[in-house]
Amino acid sequence: MIAFLHTGAAKFSQNLLSRARQAVSPLLAGVLKGYSSIVSRKLASHGFGASMAAMSSFPPQRYHYFLVLDFEATCDKPQIHPQEIIEFPILKLNGRTMEIESTFHMYVQPVVHPQLTPFCTELTGIIQGMVDGQPSLQQVLERVDEWMAKEGLLDPSVKSIFVTCGDWDLKVMLPGQCQYLGLPVADYFKQWINLKKAYSFAMGSWPKNGLLDMNKGLNLQHIGRPHSGIALELLWML
Repeated sequence: MIAFLHTGAAKFSQNLLSRARQAVSPLLAGVLKGYSSIVSRKLASHGFGASMAAMSSFPPQRYHYFLVLDFEATCDKPQIHPQEIIEFPILKLNGRTMEIESTFHMYVQPVVHPQLTPFCTELTGIIQGMVDGQPSLQQVLERVDEWMAKEGLLDPSVKSIFVTCGDWDLKVMLPGQCQYLGLPVADYFKQWINLKKAYSFAMGSWPKNGLLDMNKGLNLQHIGRPHSGIALELLWML
């Protein structure tokens, strides 16, 4: 049913659209939980696994795995250029069970603006000591590829896709920095599901405030801090 996310709603009859939304909504809730949790141990400590079991009846999905991704980057007011990725987290979510199977997480050493600004630290919670001496983006991308291979995600028979909250991460940030540094962008980063668009399709409204609006619309309680790629959590509010 995930294929419906990029199909114009006008092509569906009202009845079919309603059924499609009903099918997408539980998937959306599962992916949104994955997006805003990232840390599987914290989810388990709050009973996340049990809540996912209650969603076992949703329809089979097109993808075997959803790879939930949320970059943090250097920033300031006014904005600095170029921005550089400083946190690179990925969560591997099983498309059948909606369970978290693996995570990838690394901090990245910025090179153009190596000193984090106070604004950046306040926004993301990332302090200077967390990025000093860390691998470069090129090295992190190499480790991502190793992780993808280890998790079986490079097998042609395994269907996976990245999930982001908006298009910025994979449409702007990663290709922009790779172009600046003269680095190639792996093909698996060139397609993704924009969770805001999926939510808009399933719920019938655009989440102007991003995760906060989506949490509210799906009756999820947000715990943790925004703009922290690895430390966000959601609890299922039944």
